[in-house]
Amino acid sequence: MVCKKCGCDALIKKEDWYICPQCGAQIFDSGTDEPSPTHEVEQAENDITQTEKEDSTAVEPAPKAEKENNKKDSKEEEEKSPLKDTIDFLAPIVIAVVIAILLKTFVFANAVVPTGSMLDTIQLKDRVIASRLAYINDDPERGDILIFINPDYDEDLPQGNGNEKYYVKRVIGLPGETVEIVNGVTYITDSEGKQYQLDESSYLREEQIGDFGPYEVPEGCYFMMGDNRNASLDARYWQNKFVTKDNIIGKVKFRYYRAKEYRQSTFDFFAPVS
Repeated sequence: MVCKKCGCDALIKKEDWYICPQCGAQIFDSGTDEPSPTHEVEQAENDITQTEKEDSTAVEPAPKAEKENNKKDSKEEEEKSPLKDTIDFLAPIVIAVVIAILLKTFVFANAVVPTGSMLDTIQLKDRVIASRLAYINDDPERGDILIFINPDYDEDLPQGNGNEKYYVKRVIGLPGETVEIVNGVTYITDSEGKQYQLDESSYLREEQIGDFGPYEVPEGCYFMMGDNRNASLDARYWQNKFVTKDNIIGKVKFRYYRAKEYRQSTFDFFAPVS
């Protein structure tokens, strides 16, 4: 038998033990082929050491693999970052543009009044907003100010000199009524034949002059005139005298911009129109 510690082969047997004369190690002699307690302890220590080595070998690649994965993710994130930043920047702009288009198409309409035909209610170059939803369930009433398609508009001619596509005027005659102006006074004859004088003192800038009419307003149509009555190119002068409901864009609600020369104050921008 050889000493497991120092390798000495001159062990001294004493009863059930072998004693190494060099290092003093004691080895139990079981007298059988079974391993001695000392051998079992050593074997257990060897097993533990081997297990730790195996665990270390198995665990060691994990941090390396994790590190490689982290590098890959970081690289992908860096590659996606410019695209993500671009999307984050453009998304609110695109959404705002889409909302504005939808509102302009289905909810609001705006127009620039290029002439003084609606003075003093609307000044020259005023920008106004109209509601497209105003007449979904209702019909226009006398006195409403509308944006509508010019009944005489000719798309083959340049705009201007009365050929603007959109006009802004006030409703004077309703469907089934007759409108007549005598000595500057507007008279309305309703569908039952009753005639009365129209009070326009709240919006006319000066007394109306001249005789016009009579104009019999067809069903589904409206007779329109400007508030600056003596200088307004309105239904009295159109070839097609009446505006159909289908050609009404919306009811003017407020002015959102006024040209500098017509402002009454620095902040004269938003104001209701009636």
